[in-house]
Amino acid sequence: MLVSLFKWLESILGDFPGNNLFDFLSVRAGVAIILSLVISMLFGSWIIKKLQKMQMGESVRDLGLDGQAQKAGTPTMGGVIILLAILLPCLLMGNLTNIYLITMLIATVWMGAIGFVDDYLKIKRKNKDGLAGKFKIAGQVGLGVLIALVMLFSEQVTVRMNVAAADKLGLTADERVGEVTSTVFANGKIVNRANYRTTLTNVPFIKNSHIAYENVFNIGASLVWILFVPFIVFIVTAVSNAANLTDGLDGLATGVSSIIAAVLGVFAYVSSNAIAANYLGVLHLPGTEELVIFSACLFGACLGFLWYNGFPATVFMGDTGSLALGGMIAALAILLRKELLLPLLCGIFVIENLSVIMQVTYFKYTKKKYGEGQRIFLMSPLHHHYQKKGMPETKIVIRFWIVGLLLAVATILTLKLR
Repeated sequence: MLVSLFKWLESILGDFPGNNLFDFLSVRAGVAIILSLVISMLFGSWIIKKLQKMQMGESVRDLGLDGQAQKAGTPTMGGVIILLAILLPCLLMGNLTNIYLITMLIATVWMGAIGFVDDYLKIKRKNKDGLAGKFKIAGQVGLGVLIALVMLFSEQVTVRMNVAAADKLGLTADERVGEVTSTVFANGKIVNRANYRTTLTNVPFIKNSHIAYENVFNIGASLVWILFVPFIVFIVTAVSNAANLTDGLDGLATGVSSIIAAVLGVFAYVSSNAIAANYLGVLHLPGTEELVIFSACLFGACLGFLWYNGFPATVFMGDTGSLALGGMIAALAILLRKELLLPLLCGIFVIENLSVIMQVTYFKYTKKKYGEGQRIFLMSPLHHHYQKKGMPETKIVIRFWIVGLLLAVATILTLKLR
């Protein structure tokens, strides 16, 4: 929006100091981070007071955890702060005609709305289960289907690559969007390049290796949606629920999500830049520079929310924030064709999710076999296991952040470990 405003002023006034400042992606991303931080920090206290006035306090079940009683009554639904700090800067600094940014804005509002209804039912309607699980799943499935359809059918969602390389991968002229362009290099070599609408994705750890889902599933390109859509739905649902499970300690999910957002911002920049993408052997995705702006907003919003959500938290994000964060991270990774890196990048989410699955599965198995259920962990998700062992909450959170940072660095290194 601001970019359009400056362009309009330039058409009227001609050149003026700073008129082309927002042409630079780095400037827009930097301003987006600052705006997100400022919005979350300035409006955060006002929103928290409103939540307190509306008596949107957290009701805490007695799980025998240290410091648990002190959390009772802390305002929840603070995810509204995160959503506001993402949406406003995106609207100001982003290109609102870009399909990637439009999809991410829809994903943000979509998952935020599902979480908001869930929180509202739990707190105001005193429904301890909140929104019925089938409706949550339906919302997550709906978002997954939307993202998959955008990936499959939008003419703005393309991979730009050499025509010769596309031919080797089995891409046809029917999958080509626009005309073939030729580039003459200094050595006289001519390279023909074009945009292709395809399910090609990056394969980690293997140099210049990309694979299309129709080849994985061994079906025709015209039928790939039959299996591609469920796969995308699974990713969105899994990451969204895993982020929700991770949100159990002050600042845990927020800090981990900020680290993930920073890494996805790096991937968005690399994928949008032809030179960087070619050098690093990743797919060149025209238009994904707007995902740099979104990642910057997500990063700034998470950091700003930590101002209030760090121990001892004065507000919790609730499902309004946690479901939305998971949905946004999944959508970003899918649009950037980095979904195969999610188990590494979101390792904290994966571990937390697996700890619950292992605990429940083992308990049911031992109860059926021995008549009495046994547990692997003292309590799940995993962060509660360490609480039960007597580890201070702040130490658990910081150690999880450190592990998340290590996983983030390892994920970035995959750009060269290829």
